[in-house]
Amino acid sequence: MLHALHHMRLRLSWTVLLLTASWNCATHIPESTTAPPGVPRVGWVLMTGDRDNPDGHYVCQSEPRTEECVLAPSRPDHQVFAHVHFYFHPASGDAKYTGTIELDFMQGAQPLTPNVSVKAGDKPAQTSVVGLVLPTTGSHQMTIALVAQGEQRREIRERVPVEVRVQATAH
Repeated sequence: MLHALHHMRLRLSWTVLLLTASWNCATHIPESTTAPPGVPRVGWVLMTGDRDNPDGHYVCQSEPRTEECVLAPSRPDHQVFAHVHFYFHPASGDAKYTGTIELDFMQGAQPLTPNVSVKAGDKPAQTSVVGLVLPTTGSHQMTIALVAQGEQRREIRERVPVEVRVQATAH
């Protein structure tokens, strides 16, 4: 009986920890400079890490964009994963987002084809993708080519430069 009670407390502690971690991650939703509030727009955050935690390190985001998007290349002895979070913001009326998002810095990545509906006044809808970063260094990009259909039709186009390069380490 004591063992079962201890096991329940442990499970409850992990549940609270996971819910807290999920809530903290969800509280910061980046805005987008592609349009003012009330107009359909998309925000995003690029994170990097390992297989167990691809959200280990912040890289860059849609707004404010104050830093370069730079990822370390994957190596046979050290795989690097990227995790891109997308946020489809509500408009003044209901909106449906469709189109493609290409992430050519991820190995074998197929274009994403979002089909997302967001009601006016709701929180942004979210989706994300995790993938292995290319092993070769060079200039790449994330290409967002979406159409938001609602009270108004709006094309959302954004090309984000993403550098894959060996980064200097502090000694």
